Amino acid sequence: MPERTYNVLFLCTGNTARSILAESILRKDGHGRFNAYSAGSTPKGTVNPFAIKVLNALDYPVDGLRSKSWQEFAGSDAPVMDFVFTVCDNAAGEACPVWPGQPMTAHWGIEDPAAVQGPDIVIEKAFSDAARYLKNRISLFANLPLESLDKLSLGTKLREIGSAEGSTDQRSRAG
Repeated sequence: MPERTYNVLFLCTGNTARSILAESILRKDGHGRFNAYSAGSTPKGTVNPFAIKVLNALDYPVDGLRSKSWQEFAGSDAPVMDFVFTVCDNAAGEACPVWPGQPMTAHWGIEDPAAVQGPDIVIEKAFSDAARYLKNRISLFANLPLESLDKLSLGTKLREIGSAEGSTDQRSRAG
């Protein structure tokens, strides 16, 4: 019997950087097992060019990536999500729509590379770091035995993944 395909939505406020990176990474690394999407609470309408540059350099797909509202995924005609991950602290604190199907949720916050200022090389490094942190989380997630974990265990694992290296939660606890 073929394995089930899961729908995963990555949320951020502007949907220009972190959630876009995560969508592209899972689209490739989870191909056949996951359908990846991203959205924002207040999308800016454009994808950050550094996100595209870093994804291209890492050989991740950029076709079809766009900044869009999370409302696109809250309607009755939207794909039913199995997992919803917030990747920025602002989105984690906002009132989200009610997702059809009651997906598993977790916060995987990392610093916003789009907020970094300075020379292009510094900004690009911030985007590369964000992509690396997200790739690590996505790899851990994609390798979970989803079919054999009960909801409580799965929720614990998802939260543990969110506190991996680069987590904004780690930084707030350390300071």
